[in-house]
Amino acid sequence: MTTYLILHGFQNHRPPGHWQHWLAGELRARGHEVRYPQLPQANAPVLEEWLDALEEHGKRPAEGEFVVLAHSLSVLLWLRAGARRPEADRVLLVAPPSPGVTASIPEIAAFADGLDLTERGLRARLVYGDGDPYCPEGADVPYGIPLGLDLDHVPGGGHLNPEHGGYGPWPAVLAWCEDPATRLTGARG
Repeated sequence: MTTYLILHGFQNHRPPGHWQHWLAGELRARGHEVRYPQLPQANAPVLEEWLDALEEHGKRPAEGEFVVLAHSLSVLLWLRAGARRPEADRVLLVAPPSPGVTASIPEIAAFADGLDLTERGLRARLVYGDGDPYCPEGADVPYGIPLGLDLDHVPGGGHLNPEHGGYGPWPAVLAWCEDPATRLTGARG
């Protein structure tokens, strides 16, 4: 059995129409353990509280694979966690907001402050879409290339959420959960 930790972004209250909510249900139906916590104060997150929640929910299971999927602001949470980052077998980082956009939003600016984009050896796959209003330069520029991440570009994907890209059910991300060799290039439901 695989354990999945799904981490949402800013102002996300885990709505049923979001691909993360859909994915949690699909994975549970296949018999996997899924941790999909509501992170504290989603509308005005405090970095330290989110780091504490990451530690609490990111405890590695005694057996099986441990996989983390982070969307939007939780990608920055994952990057900022440093030594507090849970030990995961696989990590999928989806549609992070750019450091500049994050710094311009007072409620989340602390997530960009002190962000180290020179870290080496970070094993993760970054998935990003064209036309993401929260990362207009494309997430490969501030994150993927500097961090040496494995990249999946989704043409027309926007922010890879229901509002910006139409990502409710997303069969490609479920396929990646089952087979990490799967490329995430779109294929939303």
